[in-house]
Amino acid sequence: MKTVYTVKEIREALACAGLKPSGFVPTMGALHQGHISLVRNAIKKCPLVVVSIYVNPAQFNDREDLKNYPRTISSDLRLLGDVLRENDIVFIPGDDEIYPVPDNRKFDFGNAGKVMEALHRPGHFDGVGRVVSRLFDIVKPDIAFFGMKDFQQVAVVRELVHKLGYKIKIEGNPIIREADGLAMSSRNTLLEPEMRKKAPVIFSTISKAAGMLADNDIPGIKEFVFNTIQKAGGLEVEYFEIVDDRNLVSASRKSEMKKTRRYFGCIAVKAGRIRLIDNIEFHPAANPK
Repeated sequence: MKTVYTVKEIREALACAGLKPSGFVPTMGALHQGHISLVRNAIKKCPLVVVSIYVNPAQFNDREDLKNYPRTISSDLRLLGDVLRENDIVFIPGDDEIYPVPDNRKFDFGNAGKVMEALHRPGHFDGVGRVVSRLFDIVKPDIAFFGMKDFQQVAVVRELVHKLGYKIKIEGNPIIREADGLAMSSRNTLLEPEMRKKAPVIFSTISKAAGMLADNDIPGIKEFVFNTIQKAGGLEVEYFEIVDDRNLVSASRKSEMKKTRRYFGCIAVKAGRIRLIDNIEFHPAANPK
């Protein structure tokens, strides 16, 4: 693999490779097997793959979170070196390369940019829009690969591609989990030991909730999720919503769920000082619209 640090270098490397279709895996580093699954999928489908590592300050509404976000470039490069091929590229830009001039753009992502994470992290998706559009302009990929753990982010990126007219296919890849069910995340390494032991209750609870839909309505399911996780102690549910996969419109009753849509239960939980998100598909009951 080739490692480059500037826009000039990556454009030269891409021109030299001249391979299509090109795949792109944008990351903020602190790589784990969830990221590597994205890279492996990209390799299967693309003769050239670019992986970027950049901690984007524009998408952090909490300065302390930005400061504490894990940065593990050496181990990241070792992991990538085990899977990337000779012509593949790792792009590690600095702030000046991504934001050579101030970028204060704001985006309209429709309902997807107004619910759940958007309510709890004001400005977050504007930051995502800025960095993703900038990276797309630099790398010019044919296919971009994102993990479905960040379910809402994938919806936002798809809307970004539509609004800005990019000819880029967005692939959402399945969540990769630890052996105990916890969704893999760079932030997992920051969990205090006690919180790490309790965190798997998030996935076990939403898994049970998904199986309750046939015999229970959504208000009761939501109550079950909140109560079960809060009982674990030290865990605080910020939100749990069952939304469609197009516009992320919440269903308040299962009678609102349509057979023509897919629905996902999306959750955010504070585990001590670390915030975790997860989701699982909810299959509509037998008689929805």
